[in-house]
Amino acid sequence: MARKRRGDPVHGWLVIDKSPNITSAKVVNQARKILNAAKVGHSGTLDPMATGVLPLAFGEATKTVSYMMDGRKEYLFTVCWGEARDTDDAEGKIIETSDQRPDRAEIEAALPEFTGEIDQIPPAYSAIKVDGERAYKLARQEKPLELKSRKIFIERFELIDCPDEARAIFELTSGKGAYIRGLARDLARRLGTVGHISSLRRTRVGPFKENDAISLAKLEELGHKGAAVDILRPVETALDDIPALALTEDEARRLRCGQSVSALTVAKRTPLTEIDQGATICAMADGKVVALAKLEGGEIRPFRVLNF
Repeated sequence: MARKRRGDPVHGWLVIDKSPNITSAKVVNQARKILNAAKVGHSGTLDPMATGVLPLAFGEATKTVSYMMDGRKEYLFTVCWGEARDTDDAEGKIIETSDQRPDRAEIEAALPEFTGEIDQIPPAYSAIKVDGERAYKLARQEKPLELKSRKIFIERFELIDCPDEARAIFELTSGKGAYIRGLARDLARRLGTVGHISSLRRTRVGPFKENDAISLAKLEELGHKGAAVDILRPVETALDDIPALALTEDEARRLRCGQSVSALTVAKRTPLTEIDQGATICAMADGKVVALAKLEGGEIRPFRVLNF
């Protein structure tokens, strides 16, 4: 017999404004405790020193995390020139120095090379797996480490300010999998110097912005008042870019049981001409997401059922 999961069946999205010097995992654990939730996860780790938008998925929302992670992300960060650190951020030890300090014109001239689809080697201190082990664990053990380059997409990379010759402040919009620490490292090398991230704030993930986020302290305050669950966003928030299709209760029941639904029957109520074959559909009933499904031939087939 399967062991019953502890906690309440809480479902939806919560956006935390992560403070510095706390891990994303600890944020998850504290939020789980405050809401007494049976299941919770996050959609993209923030480094301990980083702050900002950290979306948490509760209950059945965890089945939509991959769609949130695929969304655009925005960052505000500061690069400190002249010191390379083993972690590529201010928490690491200095491994190289340089007297070279790029000026505004040099920085702005280099930024186009770091936009669009580019190759990036992840930082050694990252969660990338190498032969089954996390890269950061191998780096801490000072074991030989060779990370492979991979494609990332940078939509926007803009210089905001140069407070002094040793620092530059940037805003950036990226796709999935980009390491901001890695971009700072590579930009510094391109400019003939070395550098690291001295501050990093994530200002957006998918549909969630800074003004959607609350602190853990505020969440705890709401928890004491029994109002924490009231601020959860709907499970389907992560699915805004997926076509939604309204089903009858009988059709919804079939999908929940893993059975397909006739696309022809649905098309009599709602035209499906704008939905391509093989496309993912967000199947809805009574204002709630029932399943993620695909349009295949003359049928709507569920591949991920949500139960709440």
